[in-house]
Amino acid sequence: MPQLPPVEYAVAVDRYLAASGLGAGSRRIYRIALDTWAWALADRPAPAGPERRRAKPPVLPLALLDHPDSAARLHAAVAHRSAGTDARTLNRELSTLRAAVTWWRAQGWIDTDPAAALRPQPLPAAGPPALGPDDLRILFALRAPLREQALWHLLHESGAPIEAVLALDADNLDLPGRRTRPPAAPLTWQTGTARLLPLLLAGRTTGPLFLTDRRAPATTPAADRCPHTGRARLSYRRAAELFTALTLPFAPTTPWTLRQLRPTAPENTRRRGGDRSARAGRRDDDH
Repeated sequence: MPQLPPVEYAVAVDRYLAASGLGAGSRRIYRIALDTWAWALADRPAPAGPERRRAKPPVLPLALLDHPDSAARLHAAVAHRSAGTDARTLNRELSTLRAAVTWWRAQGWIDTDPAAALRPQPLPAAGPPALGPDDLRILFALRAPLREQALWHLLHESGAPIEAVLALDADNLDLPGRRTRPPAAPLTWQTGTARLLPLLLAGRTTGPLFLTDRRAPATTPAADRCPHTGRARLSYRRAAELFTALTLPFAPTTPWTLRQLRPTAPENTRRRGGDRSARAGRRDDDH
């Protein structure tokens, strides 16, 4: 028996995600994006930072997408968010909305596409160059926590994207072989990382490789929670904040970024780790 068309936007989101075939991590990311657009459709500013994930989006009818004002509301929201949101993140969220709207229209639940006139945001120019040998010597000599040193060494030695590295789990690692195992992104590393990873794991055999300092909130997905410690997967946002804070004395005018740890990398290290990579790189509720 066919389902009746949903009345509420939130129910339409649930049905779209259920039919999408996405992994749990990607469904979570898509839901956050689609919830954000609900605020725009209701003509209300979306919460920012950690509050964005904890706030309940407004309840609104799916038919609101057919309202003549919806396109203007979305356009205003894009203009507002572009001032403080990374262009890649905003473009990804626009793409998520377009995909959902296309599916809803195919079901016959709405007639118009209020996102049709929205265009991707221009991406920024290439970032600063990779850190040089002298900078790296300073960095690796810092009395930084073990987690940070292991992360920095792995980023530099593997040449991998930060998202793929933060997506790693303990059971993805072949420590003697200095490489990852499938289904993780194929990475290899050298002596510095090989020395630090066993210390970082300290007997852990499952769960996220890089963990937060605090226990995970109750709403954290099981895949992002360490079964041994109860702590959550480290997010890109928190890793970047710590890197800036620890290295600011050496780069006070132009702070270093984690992406500067990555040298020119072989093509096979540039692959993303699927749903797990997306999940790690886009968490924004880390503590």
